[in-house]
Amino acid sequence: MTSQPAIDAVITWVDGADPAHLAKRRAAQARATGRLHENAINPHRWGDSVELDYCLRALANHAPWLRRVWIVTDDQRPDLSALPDGFRARVAVVDHRAVFAGAEHHLPTFNSLAIETQLWRIPGLAEHFVYFNDDVFLTAPLAPSDVFVSGVPVLRGRWVDLSALAADAASRDDPALFHSHVQINAARLAGFSAARMWASAHVVHPMRRSVMARLAGRHKAVWQANLGHRFRDIAQFLPVGLHNHACLRAGAFRLHPVADHLHLHSTAAHDTPPDELRARLQRATLPQSKFLCVNDLRRLEQALPDTRAWIERAIAAA
Repeated sequence: MTSQPAIDAVITWVDGADPAHLAKRRAAQARATGRLHENAINPHRWGDSVELDYCLRALANHAPWLRRVWIVTDDQRPDLSALPDGFRARVAVVDHRAVFAGAEHHLPTFNSLAIETQLWRIPGLAEHFVYFNDDVFLTAPLAPSDVFVSGVPVLRGRWVDLSALAADAASRDDPALFHSHVQINAARLAGFSAARMWASAHVVHPMRRSVMARLAGRHKAVWQANLGHRFRDIAQFLPVGLHNHACLRAGAFRLHPVADHLHLHSTAAHDTPPDELRARLQRATLPQSKFLCVNDLRRLEQALPDTRAWIERAIAAA
């Protein structure tokens, strides 16, 4: 029987309401040349509605086997007091300066794509790690084999044909389609056509440090360009997407056979009736659902005031 490797978790987090961070962001935005994409400067991108607390407590409850948990942030310190002592001892806060060592001239950055490009450079990070946005919560016990099998990542998502979108120049200005375009850029960089590419689900992302290191060496100019945007830009590639397509190209992957995740988009509060929203959150409490992503918690609460009670039920230990 093959033993599982040590696995770390990496979470990116920012408190956008922090006066120091807000001042830096406004100054950088004022200095920016050219038009910034609407997707890049939507204030909800830096909002903090205790999502990190939910994310961490869910990891403590459902993935206590993790070796280390790294929180990557910009000169900030999250409150970890709600975590069990033993789990809290394995949580480390890593500053952007550490992951951008040698490329500090790109800081400060307010661009998740640039930050994700450098996550593999966390000092001491395990070869195998799972990347979480702080708005993704575990809602059931997670086994190491749910994210890595025989050392290769388990991918969640689907094969798609985005050739029509790739050919539609006007769609590049649509903030709702930004994520699809940067996934297309990543797929093309790995040698895939937009006509058949892998669209990663907005969920946990198993990644290998060595894969990212090889890609950084192979695509030096594009890599540096990805770091050079202080705010998200439509010309960038999605780092997770590039990693996944590189694994697909190499045959070093497993596809997860069933959908075990729920995603409430930032527009869900406006697009979905409250009864359906509540039904989706209720599904997150069922054993077959392992992940819940809530993109805009505050907006969702306006439509469904008991949202946090449902999240608490979903992340609670069995």
